[in-house]
Amino acid sequence: MHTVIGEILPLALVVTVSPINIIAAILLLFSPRPIPNASAYLAGFVLGVGGALALVVVVADAIGLTPGSDRSTVASVVLVVVGAALVAGGVLELRKRPGPDEEVALPGWMAGIDAFSTFRSLRVGVLIGAANPKNLAVAVASAVTVANAGLPAAQQVVACAVYVLLAVVGVATPLVVAVALGDRSQSVLESWRTWLVRNNAAVMAVIFLVFGVVLIGKGIAGA
Repeated sequence: MHTVIGEILPLALVVTVSPINIIAAILLLFSPRPIPNASAYLAGFVLGVGGALALVVVVADAIGLTPGSDRSTVASVVLVVVGAALVAGGVLELRKRPGPDEEVALPGWMAGIDAFSTFRSLRVGVLIGAANPKNLAVAVASAVTVANAGLPAAQQVVACAVYVLLAVVGVATPLVVAVALGDRSQSVLESWRTWLVRNNAAVMAVIFLVFGVVLIGKGIAGA
């Protein structure tokens, strides 16, 4: 189990440092109900990330990806495909990098986020955690890794829980800072938001390229 956890923790890191996930949490902390909205978003994000991972693990187990099975090579193929998708995504992110004087536009769904209700914040958290293509791709790779290890169900649950805990640290951090610093957190969060918006493409490009290559190598080695 320790080996599996060691393999999926770097993948969880891809989710936790994703700027868009964190920017949404920060923007909600500037809404009229900052703590309830950000807390709801975090709760939804946990549900989304955990639910997506659990679902893919169940599907992978049902397919039969345990070592030595007839379909064990499927795991290697999936890792190569996901890795290739991440590399392609990294190249696209590099091409999207804004120029020094270019204004960076946020995703359309963030429009009016400061007016979100608590329920809508929860719903957005679930959708971003589960349906964001970047998060979903990493969840697939992690679930295949867990299923391919042939772990008992209890150990699979532990491995998935550890993945989720690390994957949500990025979204949880702005909320922790807001609670700990109170009004003093506004300038800190605003500086984080500015940096993340400006460097979103560069950060994701590096992460995608690095972990995409890692997954491709892992898939080829297991083929």
